[in-house]
Amino acid sequence: MTTIDVQTQRPVVVVGAGLAGLTAALHLAAHQPVIVLAKRGLDEGATAWAQGGIVGVLGDDDSIESHVQDTQVAGAGLVVEETARFVAEHSAQAVEWLVESGVPFSADPSGPLGLHLTREGGHAVRRIAHAADATGKAILDALLARARQHPNITLRERWMAVDVITSRRLHRDEPTRCYGVYALDIDGQRVETLPAAAVILATGGLGKVYRYTSNPDTATGDGMAMAWRAGCRVGNMEFIQFHPTCLYHPQERSFLITEALRGEGARLLLPGREGDDARFMAAHDARLELAPRDIVARAIDFEMKRHGLDYVWLDATHLGAEFLLSHFPTIHARCLKLGIDISKQPIPVVPAAHYACGGVVTDLDGRTDLPGLYAVGETTYSGLHGANRLASNSLLECVVLGRTCAEHILGHPAAEQPALPAWDESQVENADEQVVIAHNWDELRLLMWNYVGIVRTTKRLERALHRIKLLRSEIDDYYANFRVNRDLLELRNLVDCAELIVRSALMRRESRGLHYSRDFPNTLPVSFPTVLVRSARSRNGGKSVGLSG
Repeated sequence: MTTIDVQTQRPVVVVGAGLAGLTAALHLAAHQPVIVLAKRGLDEGATAWAQGGIVGVLGDDDSIESHVQDTQVAGAGLVVEETARFVAEHSAQAVEWLVESGVPFSADPSGPLGLHLTREGGHAVRRIAHAADATGKAILDALLARARQHPNITLRERWMAVDVITSRRLHRDEPTRCYGVYALDIDGQRVETLPAAAVILATGGLGKVYRYTSNPDTATGDGMAMAWRAGCRVGNMEFIQFHPTCLYHPQERSFLITEALRGEGARLLLPGREGDDARFMAAHDARLELAPRDIVARAIDFEMKRHGLDYVWLDATHLGAEFLLSHFPTIHARCLKLGIDISKQPIPVVPAAHYACGGVVTDLDGRTDLPGLYAVGETTYSGLHGANRLASNSLLECVVLGRTCAEHILGHPAAEQPALPAWDESQVENADEQVVIAHNWDELRLLMWNYVGIVRTTKRLERALHRIKLLRSEIDDYYANFRVNRDLLELRNLVDCAELIVRSALMRRESRGLHYSRDFPNTLPVSFPTVLVRSARSRNGGKSVGLSG
């Protein structure tokens, strides 16, 4: 068997080039070589799409306790308090690090750290640091500039991780651990074996498992699926956050209208109604448009179905053109390009799959169940988001836990590296199979949207699971017999994630947070996270077991 020589100083391999991955890489790079893999362009991940901002407990009117409480309320009883408190306690440090890294946050000379803070749904006070309405892009640009200049960081665009390499694959008689990854050079059409001192999964979410999503094309659940196949636990996969307000337009299916617009006073209205009769949030929650996202998304879904609507209005015209241009220039420009002047017209919006509150089970150092394998960001279930993520906690989690992950790796020597087997390139390519892969992709996303969406039933979930099993059988056959490419790998990962979502949803016999079941509409007095445990065997021979707790 061909093997790969081990380098004297093995790098840490970071899979994903968003905020979580770059934060970890930059903290590692002073002491450790790092390889960062981006399966598309470096600026094409979800971080660049984040509009709202990052939480910072900075103001005199704010406190750690207030942020923790808001996180817990939004999380509907399933937030791990230790995680929420740790993240809140390090929020100011996280914002300060980003400022030092050159992020051009919107300024306010009278604000803490000279920053303008805004407010979003579920927050008791203004605590969101932002860069107008394009915070994610501003953060990503600043961190990418630092990473490109760092001599210890190698950035590989159009490289996609295939699977992590574990001791099981090496047939070693030892406790299972991670030794590296197989990675596909998309342009070179070859798979390379990458030995690693540690592997960090920072691949983001899984929004592309749904037909309508605010996520970019990169969001195919790669890290979650790879960790699951390697034997790690996943948790809370049933809690998929649907952003309430995604632009409804035939030319724009993924453009998100930030939560901050409602935070500044934008109102949700029924088309064709006038005055108070047009507003509907009062019938669903006393917090109106500032209710948490799950409540707002479900309210919009209810009103659309009740009145047979394709969308509802988000009206910000009363805020004035000057305010909208200065605070929301990206939204204003994008909508204007489509013929919608948001200073004069309401915006047509619909809910869309937005954020996965579950993922690979980790601790506060980003450790998974597999030694040598770490995960950070939306890929994970750290306990921060519970049954529903509080707005702008996601960027904060990336920075805080990206740093602790790097510190843990630096503080613990890597295991001795064995020789790793090269990837088997003997499979022959068959171009005709690409058509079938595309059809399976469409079928999977449509059935998830129809059967596993905002409102669920047991029968729909069971039907979805049946169809997913059929798709899995076909995909496994392609994977075993044909040369891998990005489309096949992404489809393979999505079908894994789809099954995990459905199995988790079937286990939760209540409605809580982002999971609403017509068969179990009540919330139980006491509840626990949903954790799926994978056996140590391969996927084909493996068995998943559900746990409560």
